[in-house]
Amino acid sequence: MNRTLKIVSLLLSYPTKELQDGIPELNAALADDVGVDKRAVLLLTRLADDIAALDLYDAQERYVHLFDRTRTLSLHLFEHVHGESRDRGGAMVDLMEMYRNGGFDINARELPDHLPMFLEFLSVRPEPDARESLGQTAHILAALRERLKKRKSIYANAFAALEIIAREKPDEALLEGLLQEPLDDPDDLEALDRIWEEEVVTFGGNAGENACGPDRLQRQMRAHQRKPDSGAAAPHA
Repeated sequence: MNRTLKIVSLLLSYPTKELQDGIPELNAALADDVGVDKRAVLLLTRLADDIAALDLYDAQERYVHLFDRTRTLSLHLFEHVHGESRDRGGAMVDLMEMYRNGGFDINARELPDHLPMFLEFLSVRPEPDARESLGQTAHILAALRERLKKRKSIYANAFAALEIIAREKPDEALLEGLLQEPLDDPDDLEALDRIWEEEVVTFGGNAGENACGPDRLQRQMRAHQRKPDSGAAAPHA
């Protein structure tokens, strides 16, 4: 399972020539991961083959259009949990602390709640811990899968596979709440500018009280209601 989580992390990262060239090796590693349900392997293999078959620039443009220009498809987990409230900063701090306690050095170029980074961290954790932490994001994974399916995107395969690996059904109420979020139009650039105007995330100090350590990640992931605190600006719609 851990090897497969690392591969999903790579498949959900920005496409590069190195990734495309390495697809045969990734597919072989998927096939050899005997602890993973074959349905998940098939889904991921199809996604990997699709990424490899595209022209690199087309693959990169598709990725940006989906994940960088569509907020409701953001790969930042806390975007779907806290929005732009100050609690997000506290959750980031606690997640970074969880990484450090696990001996995981994060890439400073990316926020700690970026899903590929989270999956890379889980890939080096004991399997029961990794599966439990992944299961705590089940409603987010399911929401992203549904939104990608509506767009007829092959990337829905990655989230369907993660749900299979997690072996955890999403909380229906939380999932419904996420799916009620209006979908973004990635081609409406003026609207995107308004949406992405956000308060700087604060790490430390008055970043927030809610923790997101290994035993409290679920509480953070379940706090999907976006409520500004008394001193913060209201989150953007």
